[in-house]
Amino acid sequence: MAIEIAQQSDLDALYHLVNEAYRGENSKLGWTTEAHLLDGLRIDKETLAGYFLNPNIILLKYTDDVSGDIIGSVYLEIRTPKLYLGMFSVSPLLQAKGVGRSLLIAAEAHANKLGCNTLTITVISSRTELIEWYQRRGFIPTGEIIPFHEDEKFGIPKSKIELIVMEKQL
Repeated sequence: MAIEIAQQSDLDALYHLVNEAYRGENSKLGWTTEAHLLDGLRIDKETLAGYFLNPNIILLKYTDDVSGDIIGSVYLEIRTPKLYLGMFSVSPLLQAKGVGRSLLIAAEAHANKLGCNTLTITVISSRTELIEWYQRRGFIPTGEIIPFHEDEKFGIPKSKIELIVMEKQL
């Protein structure tokens, strides 16, 4: 297992991984699919490329030791004293094998290095299995509910979607 900060040269692999993990037929092979809730891409290439230019954003990648392929990633945004986690992606063929858990541990280590004392995430409110996964890892719903993005660059909702905010104190 190698988890490290992704570089601009990882753009194409990350673009493919993130969209495959969340949308389309291949996403349905894993348990984190959103294909039943949203159409379109999870993220467009232009937005993803822009993350590499923002000093407050870090993308971590999990690289397979044997193949060298990126099989997991997570978006981290510094919002001191909090670190926001988003776009948590694991290859649909490799979910439930500890990749996500390892990325979460790495995100916590990054938060500590950055002086952040809280991890925060947003989760689609109807995704109870995902909410429960985060709760088992110490995240607690804050009670805050926010609407899904109106910008279609993150997907086109098939019905109304709300996001719940969850946090974990470090």
